Amino acid sequence: MTRSLARTLRTAALLAFALPSTAIAESPAFILVGLDGKTFFEAQGGRNGPNGHDAVGIVDVSDEARPRLVHTLPLDNSVYGPPTNLRVTPDGRLGLVASSVLMRQEGTAWYAQADNRLHVIDLAALPPRLIETVTVGLQPSGLAISRAGDLAVVANREGRSVTALTIRGTVVRPVMTVDVGDEAAAVAFAPDGRRAFLAKNKVGKIGVLAIDGTTLSYDRNLDMPVGPGVYGLDVTPDGKLALTGNTGPEPSDGHADTVSVIRADAQRPVVIDHVGIGDTPEALAIAPDGRHAAVSVVRGASAPQGSPGYTPSGVVALLAIDPNGLVRRVAEAEAGAVTQGIVFSPSGAYVYVGNYVDRTLGVYRVTGDTLTDTGTRVSLPGQPASLGGR
Repeated sequence: MTRSLARTLRTAALLAFALPSTAIAESPAFILVGLDGKTFFEAQGGRNGPNGHDAVGIVDVSDEARPRLVHTLPLDNSVYGPPTNLRVTPDGRLGLVASSVLMRQEGTAWYAQADNRLHVIDLAALPPRLIETVTVGLQPSGLAISRAGDLAVVANREGRSVTALTIRGTVVRPVMTVDVGDEAAAVAFAPDGRRAFLAKNKVGKIGVLAIDGTTLSYDRNLDMPVGPGVYGLDVTPDGKLALTGNTGPEPSDGHADTVSVIRADAQRPVVIDHVGIGDTPEALAIAPDGRHAAVSVVRGASAPQGSPGYTPSGVVALLAIDPNGLVRRVAEAEAGAVTQGIVFSPSGAYVYVGNYVDRTLGVYRVTGDTLTDTGTRVSLPGQPASLGGR
């Protein structure tokens, strides 16, 4: 290759990553993978280790059937809490990653202690890079970004609060923190951005946040009972329904748990149904067209191998969603050990699930109400604790 041609190609690549608006829309479709290097699920049970081995993987899903890991950044994150601690802005420009916990050593053992940081990644840089790290509440866990892309909300588990952050270009700034009274594990926006739903994991309830510009308010009287250990949370694109994944007791015990269905567009949102889903629905995602949801079901893969609830692997479950509120389990496919985050591809034709112990990303095809394991496994340089896209 001549030097002039090399310079031309390099310039074109830089422009594709650096230009805003339409150029960003044509850039590669990325998802983020949180890689935890300090918590391990082993035959005798869970074990923690020292800090310093976490990373965030950036996966190109432009070819939806063949995802490619294109870059990694050494950034703290964690499997503690829900596997929804990272997201990509709607324009694809930024990635936000919450660091929930760090480890402290006591004797020969390591114990989790709350962190309070949110990493901001420039996905338009070549290669992607960390812009800055901002301070939020204690143990920031699940987070969500509004459809307009100008506001993010982070659930702070130990802080028992939520933090709102404005997004202006590449500048992300906390603007307010609201006390919600209980551990807050995950957040999901309604499509119009005027309401968000909040998973309160320890008390098994979903809270409702009212949003006016950058101002959040919370009314405990609107809390809805769902099920114990609620982490997974998403809203359909039309805003009519919200689904929650209720993991049940910890660790996995072999008993079936549920997905709850919420009428989300009512003045007072209400739970209208519960769907049996199997043991420990760790995360769920709703397809871009709103017709399906996918759930990563751990089963007993996170339990000690000597326990009665142990199983060597989990499953991916597919739910069909009717706009009138009927949600049915229609298919499932075997997955790896300790399934964590789950996301749909941009078109909704594929589902990706993180297999924590196996250190792989599984790829599944959705055709109508069927779910097919494509057999593709993307090897990862760490344990996938979480997945997040636009």
